[in-house]
Amino acid sequence: MNPQYDYGTVSEAITAFRSEGFTIDFNLDENCISCEHGKYEAEAFEIVHVYRYEGNTDPADEAVVYAIESNHGLKGILVAGFGATSDSASARILAKLSFRK
Repeated sequence: MNPQYDYGTVSEAITAFRSEGFTIDFNLDENCISCEHGKYEAEAFEIVHVYRYEGNTDPADEAVVYAIESNHGLKGILVAGFGATSDSASARILAKLSFRK
């Protein structure tokens, strides 16, 4: 089981995950996950760590930081909004990610 993480900000979580080797910046694309190396199906990735940040006063200040790894060995970070800031296309892609067992 993954340990619990408690970071004050999204940037603290990103810094910690980068120190663990998750160095690639991933983005949600139309139907895939993309990075500087190309575009990949979401099913090719596993979530290794996840950190959910909820802002104290601004609902727009809510994000989830995913440390993900592909079946090709690519390790990086994907930051996605949730709640009012998320969209259904992003939610469909994220739903395809599995958690590492």
